[in-house]
Amino acid sequence: MNRSVSQLFCIAFLLTSPFLSAQPAPQPQENLLPIVEKIVDEVQQHSQLEKLAGELLDGIGPRLVGTPEMQKAGDWAIARFESWGIRSNKQSFGEWRGWQRGISQVDMIAPRIKSLEATQLAWSPATKTPVQGEVVPLPFVNNAGEFTAWLKTIKGKVVLISQYQRSGRPDYQIKEFASPELYEKMMKERADDAEAFRKAMINTGYTSSTLPEALEKAGAAALAISNWTGIMGANRVFGARTKKIPTIDISVEDYGMLYRMAVNGLAPRIRIHVQSKELGMVPTFNIIGRIDGKEKPDEYVILSAHFDSWDGAQGATDNGTGTITMMETIRILKKLYPDNKRTILICLWGSEEQGLNGSRAFVKDNPQITKNIQAVFNQDNGTGRIANISGQGFVNAYDYLGRWLAAAPKKITAGIETSFPGMPGSGGSDHASFVAAGVPAFVLSSLSWGYGGYTWHTNRDTYDKIVFDEVKNNVILTAVLAYMASEDPRPANRDQRVLPVINGKQITWPEIKEPERRGGIEK
Repeated sequence: MNRSVSQLFCIAFLLTSPFLSAQPAPQPQENLLPIVEKIVDEVQQHSQLEKLAGELLDGIGPRLVGTPEMQKAGDWAIARFESWGIRSNKQSFGEWRGWQRGISQVDMIAPRIKSLEATQLAWSPATKTPVQGEVVPLPFVNNAGEFTAWLKTIKGKVVLISQYQRSGRPDYQIKEFASPELYEKMMKERADDAEAFRKAMINTGYTSSTLPEALEKAGAAALAISNWTGIMGANRVFGARTKKIPTIDISVEDYGMLYRMAVNGLAPRIRIHVQSKELGMVPTFNIIGRIDGKEKPDEYVILSAHFDSWDGAQGATDNGTGTITMMETIRILKKLYPDNKRTILICLWGSEEQGLNGSRAFVKDNPQITKNIQAVFNQDNGTGRIANISGQGFVNAYDYLGRWLAAAPKKITAGIETSFPGMPGSGGSDHASFVAAGVPAFVLSSLSWGYGGYTWHTNRDTYDKIVFDEVKNNVILTAVLAYMASEDPRPANRDQRVLPVINGKQITWPEIKEPERRGGIEK
């Protein structure tokens, strides 16, 4: 076949090809503001998110209030802001019990040798020398008198105080693979076991909060829990309630093994060596960065995220992702928005995990700023793209928030569900501190990506769980919202809705609460 015939054949094939006719029609170009186009390009081509995450999460790690790591992270954030030309400082609002995690070494030493997957809880007392003891579970007693008698038998022993899980498989896996009859049986067993343990705890005369002190006074060598989330490999790691003996969390698998061995008469013994340091009282603080407004410097747009975390892992999705989202946002605004009308603050809060203490303190300590805030944008709940925004009970939030959202690329906003006027947040994250003060503060709520069961406060909240493409979308959205809020010629209306009557009771607007300014100590 000669060349000209071949070319004609190719043209004819293309014109008649079903593949050509199946191609989607080109989409019309979206008419974005020039600065929005620049924001999108900066995020897509010059993102600093992975660098920030690496420095914060890998290099420094978890940021438990009162720890040297929290202090180090604060210094790091200030250095980053200064490198971008953003003034920043630490604002102290109180003090907390200082503590630093050390190495946890937990081994079963009888009737055989096995290293256990375990770690000490936050603020757990250390062991000066390794502690050894026979493992015993809480008994199923009929009344407090029986339990008091049992307490006399535990001196020198390691007490298991969590519910035994007969299966470490999550519900969703059982549902996927079990027959309907087996699924029903296993779910009933799981529910019955939980109810039996609940009743057994009541019968002791103690609660989960008061029991550790009673066991410690009775002479236990250590306490062991397994705060399993229901997802394989994921345990929540919070704080210890003991003052002299260590408290450890053990994986559901190893905890179950120890429990079975104990109730079957095999008398397992474990050796615990947990190294940590008490550091006295140390300052608690927020990190505040600012870009002064050029036209309305005494009005404020706030980029909000809590900086602290629990320390079972790296605090990646709670709230490393919120932190790097807001840091990347202010970096971009500093670079692309030199004539910001209102002052833009980035506020990285301390001690959120202990009760929104940093943001509550800011509201109390900065009344002049609080009364002149245009909007607060808060991000806290994981690595997913923003999927829900509520008007937080502000009657006219739809008017201004709707306009601000309309400036963002449709690809970013298409999946966002909004509710207006919504209900005012009374807790959960730092936006609530501002809502209580009548400030338009909006939580940019993310898709789950397994947050609730898998990473929230768990030993699996690690860097590898971050989905950076999702976080990039959140940076674009947050930067556009902050820009639009800053540029808006009108102040955001603060009128509050009349809240509904529920169960015959009139719901009232949340009240401003006092922060805890001296925490982590016995009171």
